Amino acid sequence: MLMRKALFLDRDGVINVDHGYVCTPERTDFIDGIFDLCRAAKQRGYLIVVVTNQAGIARGYYSEQDFIAYMDWMRGVFVEQGAPLDAVYYCPHHPTDGIGDYLQFCECRKPEPGMIRLAQRDLDLDLECCLLVGDKSSDIEAGQAVGVGSCFMVTATRLADSGHVAFDEHVMNRLLSALDGIEN
Repeated sequence: MLMRKALFLDRDGVINVDHGYVCTPERTDFIDGIFDLCRAAKQRGYLIVVVTNQAGIARGYYSEQDFIAYMDWMRGVFVEQGAPLDAVYYCPHHPTDGIGDYLQFCECRKPEPGMIRLAQRDLDLDLECCLLVGDKSSDIEAGQAVGVGSCFMVTATRLADSGHVAFDEHVMNRLLSALDGIEN
């Protein structure tokens, strides 16, 4: 059986600017280059999979229904941009700051690899052929724990000329090369 490959993306700080507990279109600023990266991944046969901790749910800042509605909106934007998301996995728990049933340690909250394992099972992924892009060490630890082939920690910066937030050109070139199986 032929297994598939995926580009795993953290959400806040990778897809959109992390303004803190973003869960509405009005607070969303997409990071320049994210759609280009996703279109390139799609052209190379990758599935696009979001894996995101959502402590805002755990803390009661917004509900799971709010999050799902927001991600439905975000999915629409990705479709409009020619890079549809194939799956979204999220962890609504927090081990110390959650409220009610959300106050718990779980296997899905990064750095635990539960969301990636679930995606592997659901989507029949060959993790050695997958890439993960995150902005925190917990993202990278989750990917490495289950053998994701390439894990990249990135930092987006504000561009002086436009005020937009983007990944460094060198970082984007490394990510595009990694999609082609070229490490540099």
